[in-house]
This record gives sequence, structure tokens and C-alpha cells, in this order.
Amino acid sequence: MKKTWLLIVALVFSLVLTACGGNQDSSEGAAKGKDKSLVIYTNSGSDGRGDWLKEKAAEQGFKIEIVEAGGGDIRNKLIAEKANPIADVVYGLNEMNYIALKNEGVLEAFTPVWADEVEAGTSDPEGYYHSLVKQAILLIYNSDLYTEETAASDWPELWENKAFHGLYEVPTNLGGDTTRTVIAGILVRHQDPNGELGISAEGWEEIEKFFDNGTPATEGTPFYANLANGTTPFGQMFSSGIQQREEEYGVKAGIVSPEIGVPYVIEQVAIVKGTKKKEVAEEFINWFGSADVQAEWAKEFNSMPTNIEAAKSANPEVKALHESVTKQDMDWEFITENIDAWIEKITLEIQ
Repeated sequence: MKKTWLLIVALVFSLVLTACGGNQDSSEGAAKGKDKSLVIYTNSGSDGRGDWLKEKAAEQGFKIEIVEAGGGDIRNKLIAEKANPIADVVYGLNEMNYIALKNEGVLEAFTPVWADEVEAGTSDPEGYYHSLVKQAILLIYNSDLYTEETAASDWPELWENKAFHGLYEVPTNLGGDTTRTVIAGILVRHQDPNGELGISAEGWEEIEKFFDNGTPATEGTPFYANLANGTTPFGQMFSSGIQQREEEYGVKAGIVSPEIGVPYVIEQVAIVKGTKKKEVAEEFINWFGSADVQAEWAKEFNSMPTNIEAAKSANPEVKALHESVTKQDMDWEFITENIDAWIEKITLEIQ
């Protein structure tokens, strides 16, 4: 009886060890199809993106959990969790966030199989993050109410011309990448090494006028609803978000193309350092960033891939939009060093 009991205990212990073996090297188990679950952080899961990605990834055997928040919030979360990471992969976000994450030691270097297929200079040269999508961060207007001639020609005209006062939406939540990029695009025009936080006094006056003369975003009411009904016929939007919202709200957006250009951001993908699913994360990124998948993503969500082959599949309207604007010169290293302090100053002193 005692021997029988010992045999049962040994058998149970053996089964437990077998089950736990995947935890000891979960990425190896995943690569063999035993566990392909991943936690993915992103700021790019809205408008059906997250659901689409879950479905398509499941077809490849992945089981992904998506955690979505604003780009700056995702970055802060990853840094806070650095000692005990929860996420395995991060995608979306823009350069200033990835530079910060790299500098904080949050990312794991890795070279995807498609790394040489994307536009030169769009990924991290040291391999910590790799480009997926280009986004133009735009000032748009309701084209039923304004024409190219009557609309504001650049952001400053909105507060310099009283005719536009109260007619553009200003953000109340400063955690999102689009908002932070708009603010950075205004402030870097007034870069001054002797100024407060690297910005001249004139620059801070401009950003104060920006907030003072606009209409604060209404909680629970999408910007496009107010764009369509004329409450705030001007405001910010990322390029891939326009076409779907035009169809949803029945309004055609006019695109402002300032002489100085518009901010361009490159959404990236990276592995979180310390993940226990490194091999699965690599497999996922190799799949997600491939030309075929990015071509599907481009068609579905009106994006402009950095993958040269996938970009050929971008929707014609998207190609035309990107051809209609020029890129603003942005010093992302400078912006990364200062963006948090800028946001803090705006939150405490200006908003």
C-alpha cells in the first residue's frame, strides 16, 4: 500500500514538473505550439484594429490579449513594470515613446525577417524597434463649411484669426500620442536653448493661445461628431482615422497642408525585455510585420505601411492624402527629452 501511494505521488509530481516545464522555458513550448499566448500593449487597437488582430492572429495559432491606452500612458506603464514585465510585445506608439523605452532598457533587440523590406531610416538602427506604419498628424476641417481658401492654413491661424476662435477642438486629455505630437509640432517651431524647457517665451505664448481660444473636447462626444455638426469644425486627426470616420459621420474632411509641413510619426513594434515568451513574440512580429499582413492591415484600416511591398496595396485615397502633404522637420530626440516636462507645464499652468 505504501509503495502504491509513493508511486502515485511520484506520478503526480512528474506530471506537475511536465506541466511546469513550459513555464521554465515558455518560449520553447510556444514555438512547439504548446502555448502561443501573448500580452500586447498598444495605442492602436481602436476602430476594430484590436479585434481584427486577435482574429487573424488566432488563425496562426496565437492567443493574444490586447491592453490599449494612449501612447504616453502605454510608455509609462511599460517603464513602471520594467522589473516585472507583464507585456510581451508593444506595437503602435511613435518615435518619442520608443526612444524613451529604449533609453530605459525596456526593449529587447531583435531583427525581424522583414527588417530589410521597410523604408530605410524608419526603424531603430540598433534593432530595438521596427517600423510598421506612417501616420500624418493633421489639422482637418469640415469641408461642407469651409474650402481650402476659407479654412485656416496652419494651426497658429486658429488663434491668430478671431473668426476661428471657439471653432477648433482642444484636447483635455494629454496622454495620447496624437495630442502630444500636435503640441510638439507647435512648440518645436520655437526651439530655443535659452528658453524654458528649450522653448522660447513666444512659443509658450503660442501654446497658451492654442488652449485659450479653442473649445475643450467634450467627454463622451467624439471629435468627428462635433466636426460634422459644426460645433468644432476644426481639429486634430491621425491620417488613417479619417476615411472610416467620414463614412460613419457622413462628412468629408478637408486637409490643411501648412507650408512648414505636418508632423509625421512612425508606428513601430518591439519585444518587451524580460518576456518569458521571447520566441513566440519573435514569431508573432515576423508574421504581423510581413508584407502580406501589413497589406491586409492597410486595406482594412486605411494605413500607409512602411513595408515597401505592402505600401503598394494602400488604398488610393490614402496614397493621395500622403502625397498632398509635406513632412515637418521634427527633432525627435529633443522632443523625447522634453515632452513630459512640456505636458506637465501645460497641465499645471495653462489648461
